[in-house]
Amino acid sequence: MVDCNPEATTVKHLTIRHVTPDLERAIAAEQQRRGGTQNDTVLSALRRAFGLDEQPYDNGLRALAGQWSQEEFDEFERNTAVFDEIDEELWR
Repeated sequence: MVDCNPEATTVKHLTIRHVTPDLERAIAAEQQRRGGTQNDTVLSALRRAFGLDEQPYDNGLRALAGQWSQEEFDEFERNTAVFDEIDEELWR
């Protein structure tokens, strides 16, 4: 179970009203993905949203995105600069 306030001596309770259907579906989908209770799912999402999670959320895409050096970025910008030019003949 995720404790919403580890320093507190008593556990606080919170009721959230007016949960929209899309938010309800998103919570249910995340609960299904993670496995566990709805309460744990919501507490985990809140901790991540407020930067209280020890490990930031990782969607696993960082390894696919890679990182460019300044040289690689400059080369890319040079090689794609032609795409920024507007062909006036096409727009007449």
